[in-house]
Amino acid sequence: MDLVVTGVVVGMLGTLVMDSLNYLVARTRLISRIDVAMIGRMAAGWVRGRFRYPNPNEMKRVKHEALIGLATHYTIGVVLAVPFLLGWSFLVGGSPSPAWALVYGIATTVASWFFVYPSMGLGVFGRHSPEGTRATLSSLTNHLFYGLGLAIGMALV
Repeated sequence: MDLVVTGVVVGMLGTLVMDSLNYLVARTRLISRIDVAMIGRMAAGWVRGRFRYPNPNEMKRVKHEALIGLATHYTIGVVLAVPFLLGWSFLVGGSPSPAWALVYGIATTVASWFFVYPSMGLGVFGRHSPEGTRATLSSLTNHLFYGLGLAIGMALV
């Protein structure tokens, strides 16, 4: 299968595993549930040229925000997976091991800590979140789930 197509499929599966495990584990209240509506509001702001909010309450609700957020969330999952697989193939050769997929998934947490959270007005690491450190740990856990999903996806494709 073409490496880009593989990356798209693996990215979608990685994000699906992330969402599924988030749904299950968030029910225990150990981590926060992924808020796709908030992701949708953030993405709508990006389209309007607004990349940072001082406070999450400044993000205005938009029509179909949950659908926009879901599409954005899965697009980001694919956009992160494709360069990982392409880069690995060109630089190392072959497919990454499941362990490297987990490491990469965890490494993608940096994007949420330093870009997504500040963009939403939650500050670096989500430290201004009403959830406190739970937001930081939730992001780390969710990206571990994403890495697991990448590993599963690579094994299946």
